[in-house]
Amino acid sequence: MVAFIIRRFIQSLFVMFVVALVSFAMFQFIGDPVNQMVGIETSLAERAALRERLGLNDPIYVQFWHYIVNAVSGDFGLSYQHKRPVSDMLLERLPATLELSLVSALFSLIVGIPMGVYTGLNREGFIAKAFLTISLIGISLPTFLIGILLIFVFSVMLANAPPIPVFDLFTIYPSALQLPSFGRGTTVDIGGWRTGLLTTDGLKALIMPSITLGLFQLTLIMRLVRSEMLEVLRTDYIKFARARGLANRAINFGHALKNTLVPVITITGLQVGSIIAFAIITETVFQWPGMGQMFLLAVQNVDIPIMAAYLMLIAFFFVVINLIVDMLYYVVDPRLRVDAGKVSGHG
Repeated sequence: MVAFIIRRFIQSLFVMFVVALVSFAMFQFIGDPVNQMVGIETSLAERAALRERLGLNDPIYVQFWHYIVNAVSGDFGLSYQHKRPVSDMLLERLPATLELSLVSALFSLIVGIPMGVYTGLNREGFIAKAFLTISLIGISLPTFLIGILLIFVFSVMLANAPPIPVFDLFTIYPSALQLPSFGRGTTVDIGGWRTGLLTTDGLKALIMPSITLGLFQLTLIMRLVRSEMLEVLRTDYIKFARARGLANRAINFGHALKNTLVPVITITGLQVGSIIAFAIITETVFQWPGMGQMFLLAVQNVDIPIMAAYLMLIAFFFVVINLIVDMLYYVVDPRLRVDAGKVSGHG
């Protein structure tokens, strides 16, 4: 286990080194940093002094070394547009993106796995076919269109919907189901972490963005669980378990589902990283004040420090998540431990 973790850790360091090289190259090939930081009235002498102070006259390998050292310490320089430390700006928007990504991932798992199990066990049923149809819609529709449709239904239509009387007994008010179309709602500060999970407005504002962001992952997980369930249920040890007279519940959930979740762990881990990286579209549609929206504005304004820092941070999330997934995969799948034991025995 220790050797396995060390190997994965070394591979992660190599990945981060390559990402750092790509991020550093952005400073060299996407415009002159000095031109982005000063105005047209700045003299040549002031520009030369600024280049010297920023270390832009040093050899490339020295600049790259300084960039890595600063990045490891969390220093990504100053934003060209905002003239603020990039690390402070990322920390301000990090809670919004992580909370949105976490809720989206939980939504995908909590809904996707049961739907996949049900469609695998009842593949000829009407509800199972309806789930598959819904999954096709979730995969086919682009993310921004799903977000716009949700805004139209839950923010526009419900806001203008009249009350609905029900047999003179009570009245249904559709406007009570109205959801905010933009923003993060009311947030509270807990030790420097601003969260909307503890307020009613914050939770309501989180519903539509999390569904929009997690719907594609939900359909992917559902179809993966379904295909794995169908494959596992055809294996010999499941047939042997049925021949022994075990109950269907014990077979389906004690044996089949347990083995189905092994590849699901890997895919889910990769999808969590994708949710964080590709939250840009969802954050833009709902004006969610996260890192994705900040990155998009940085691209529009050619704010290279923010772009490079965002790239490094997303790569770090991917590396950490993949390392955790590899460790979980090692723990869940006994075949890896057996293979490792054989290798160490031969050694």
